[in-house]
Amino acid sequence: MTDSKSRQPLDGGERQGRARAEGARAGDIARAVVIHPFLRSEQSPRAEMPGGGRAVVPPEARLKEAIGLARAIDLQVVESGLVPLTRPRPSTLLGSGKVEELRGIIQADDAGLVVVDAALTPIQQRNLEKAWNAKVLDRTSLILEIFGDRASTKEGRLQVELAHLLYQRSRLVRSWTHLERQRGGFGFLGGPGETQIEADRRMIGERIDAIRRELEAVRRTRELHRESRRRVPFPTVALAGYTNAGKSTLFNALTKAAVTAEDALFATLDPTMRRLDLPGGGKVILSDTVGFISDLPTSLVAAFRATLEEVSEADIILHVRDIAAPYSEQQKHDVEEVLEELGVEVVENDSHIIEVWNKIDLVDPERRKALESLATCDENAPVLISAATGEGLDRLKARIERLISAGHVLRAFRLAASDGALINWLYEHGQVRERHDYQDGTIGLEVRLAESAARRFEHMRGGSE
Repeated sequence: MTDSKSRQPLDGGERQGRARAEGARAGDIARAVVIHPFLRSEQSPRAEMPGGGRAVVPPEARLKEAIGLARAIDLQVVESGLVPLTRPRPSTLLGSGKVEELRGIIQADDAGLVVVDAALTPIQQRNLEKAWNAKVLDRTSLILEIFGDRASTKEGRLQVELAHLLYQRSRLVRSWTHLERQRGGFGFLGGPGETQIEADRRMIGERIDAIRRELEAVRRTRELHRESRRRVPFPTVALAGYTNAGKSTLFNALTKAAVTAEDALFATLDPTMRRLDLPGGGKVILSDTVGFISDLPTSLVAAFRATLEEVSEADIILHVRDIAAPYSEQQKHDVEEVLEELGVEVVENDSHIIEVWNKIDLVDPERRKALESLATCDENAPVLISAATGEGLDRLKARIERLISAGHVLRAFRLAASDGALINWLYEHGQVRERHDYQDGTIGLEVRLAESAARRFEHMRGGSE
């Protein structure tokens, strides 16, 4: 491993020219120091964070989450700690004494990377890198690194690249000397031409426009798929929740799929859909999507809008919560903020959103008894489950079926025995309650199905006559 003391800090040009994911996982910066700066006034739940927003959990919990984020991209966290601030410094965020103290720790631990769990300005990031002779990632860039590591499909990689470029464009500041070089202009007299910062901004802008066009094509394709599902039609149920709440484990348990599910932040990035058979014979499409997190960068929400539209377009949203987590209630509010940013209106006792309290098997008996009491207070109460053990999954499927059935109608049809395709369609898309085989060769079916499915069937039946 390269000695971090002998390395020179990257200047702005090198930093912009290299992929951040490559740098964050290079051998000479695998050892990382993680710090969480917080204002001393954060004892109040509404106190402001150094990087904006409000303190949602105690600093100790935020530090633990930051360490989890760092380990999500296989960084070796050799040192971590809280850094209390009286006030944020414009140049370095931290006070000069604390910067010097951390420099000694970073050198002693031979760390090539420092994760600052706050939003840093470009100037603050550059000054800290110079002072510590190490690469510095703030919270936004760390989450971008994780997303870059997790993306496996072309769409996922495009969305991550877009988020990277949106973030990178905000880092173009004139304090970097390499951006002050001039390129020659056109014409006989020449002229100063465009500065390097203008050229970089133009090239980034062109690439952003190109990616957005590709993602718009993805969005249109997804909309076509949704239209085809509406015509079939299968109701859609989307999983949403804080990262590592157990969404993918629940998805696998319900659909018998093999989606990646591990105890890691953002283990799932690309959306996955499977058919879910309900107890009464109905069917829905279940969608697993990317997890949310507190202070989720706006650029990520914008970049992943095409993917997250699966949540906003769903007939039912399962808000999966890790009920065993110490700050599950605040995680709920973080998820609801992102849902509202996506255009999903979150109102009290909304039957459209089912709260799923996962990991009930990890809760102590006394608290579990209290939670079970809350879960039986009304028909819109949360559903207690353990995706790992399978407890409560039948109750969850019954709740989904009840909500889906609320918009269904009971219809009677009499069909010729030769109409096998139509009879099969009714069995596939509805719940056949009764069947009568008459002596004249006709078949009578009493079917419960969605109103849209009933209209679709009448259209198909009319076309076949």
